Amino acid sequence: MTHVFHRHCHTQLPTVAWGSGVYLIDSEGKQYLDACGGAAVSNLGHSHQRVKEAISHQLARVPYAHSGFFTSESSETLAKRLTELAPSDLNHAYFVSGGSEAVEAALKLARQYFVEIDMPQKCQFIARRQSYHGNTLGALSVGGNTWRREPFKPILSTSHHIAPCYAYREQLHFESEQAYSRRAADELEQKILELGAENVMAFIAEPVVGATAGAVPATDGYFKRIREICNRYDVLLILDEVMCGVGRTGTFFAFEQEGIEPDIIAVAKGLGAGYQPIGATLVHDKIYAAIANGSGFFQHGHTFMCHPMACAAALATIDTIIEDNLLAVVRSRGSQLMEKLHQALGSLPYVGDIRGRGLFIGIELVADKQSKSPLPAASKAHKAIQSTAMANGLMCYPMSGTIDGHLGHHILLAPPFIIEEHQLDELVAKLEKSLLTASTHWM
Repeated sequence: MTHVFHRHCHTQLPTVAWGSGVYLIDSEGKQYLDACGGAAVSNLGHSHQRVKEAISHQLARVPYAHSGFFTSESSETLAKRLTELAPSDLNHAYFVSGGSEAVEAALKLARQYFVEIDMPQKCQFIARRQSYHGNTLGALSVGGNTWRREPFKPILSTSHHIAPCYAYREQLHFESEQAYSRRAADELEQKILELGAENVMAFIAEPVVGATAGAVPATDGYFKRIREICNRYDVLLILDEVMCGVGRTGTFFAFEQEGIEPDIIAVAKGLGAGYQPIGATLVHDKIYAAIANGSGFFQHGHTFMCHPMACAAALATIDTIIEDNLLAVVRSRGSQLMEKLHQALGSLPYVGDIRGRGLFIGIELVADKQSKSPLPAASKAHKAIQSTAMANGLMCYPMSGTIDGHLGHHILLAPPFIIEEHQLDELVAKLEKSLLTASTHWM
């Protein structure tokens, strides 16, 4: 009997014993290729020497000091490093323990900004359906993952949702990419006008939608139009890069590929590569200045914010990504993986779409390729795929509810940046084998 309150009360999980590179090994000696980074976390793989040494060095000096009494060298250096990589106006970093906390801080910063500049009537958030922004109540309130929201709806604060930018499902057959981008983005303007621009404080979105919809990138021009609309109505643009950031899509920040700059960014997961729990909220100068020149105090905080060991791990992670030229590796390996997936899986009758950027790839499953009709929700295809893949020594991230929270299935892939080409071949071969076996449950 376990005394751990696991995610599911009735699952029997293997016990992880150790890790090396792109593999995890359980207590029985079975090896698993980590094709999803856990949840797009382990971007440097397992047992990376540089990161472990950074943690050990910080531990030998001081493991923890409360941020109300001290700053630390590791947090100061990490903030400098992150803001140097960000656009010139994003000069302030607020460190927390994970993605939900980073989004929660972003939401509170948006609210306090408008309070500080005497616009307290701005109190409404707009987000997108089929988004996911975290599990704390504030983050869950703005998220568009209906399955996660449903039990807690009575205690969630009010937020508003527009359509996702989801070309595979929502671009019309006669519509150009630019026309679709404009139509999808213009829903934001319509919603702002419906609510009253004087009431809307921020729009939050993932540049590449992660677990809820399966690595869905925006179409060309979408975020440029979103930025224009936010500017026109004095609405802050918050980008949630908790899953898609820190190099996952081939640039350090995913938004770099959109040609825009946000007002607030939330990052986490790969920021510490899984070696320590850490997230960060990066903030535009105008927001910091409003608070610094106003009350002088951000009315928020956590016990473990700016944790010295977590910051040391994140700093080593970033330095490794930049100095080892891993952004170029992500782009190269991502292209290779995409090609191998298309070759191996593209002809399967239930593989509808293979999409993504860098080493952040989604595979959407369908019942019929022509109509794009989804597999029946009752098929529980995601569960069959996960259990079969684990039996075959492969960790991947299947999910259901891709289309509307109920219908649709996809598989998310987010392997470590250090993966070699022969390991990509192993990944694809094991995934193909797992799909062929699992598909007998729904074919």
